[in-house]
Amino acid sequence: MGVGEAMMVAGLGCTQNTRAMAVLATLDAVLEAQGFARDDLAMLATVPAKKDEPGLVEAAEILGIPLAVPDDTQLKAADSRGLTRSEASLAATGLGSASEAAALAACGTQARLLAPRLVQDGVTCALAVSGDDE
Repeated sequence: MGVGEAMMVAGLGCTQNTRAMAVLATLDAVLEAQGFARDDLAMLATVPAKKDEPGLVEAAEILGIPLAVPDDTQLKAADSRGLTRSEASLAATGLGSASEAAALAACGTQARLLAPRLVQDGVTCALAVSGDDE
């Protein structure tokens, strides 16, 4: 695994009606780029506006892990630790990167991103790990 006891969360966003297979393909690309596999994930996370998005809900079901939905206060607090500032995300959510903020917020106050988010096929994905190694 390589992360020790740390928890890993994938923050996700997507355009409306994105299929679960597209979500999983983007997730797999991000995991592979960082040297991880689906089994390393503790949960998926997204913003409140996307909590009922079928592709995200179905992806979590396929993976057998929860889809966490941090609240606006948690997301705004985590957003300052993000690595990406997207004008589209700012306009839609008020966050520099909804996927990065969701991953960080769901992973805890000491969490850190492994890399900036990846955008692919209408899906954004960012990986965060809990910060228990400091």
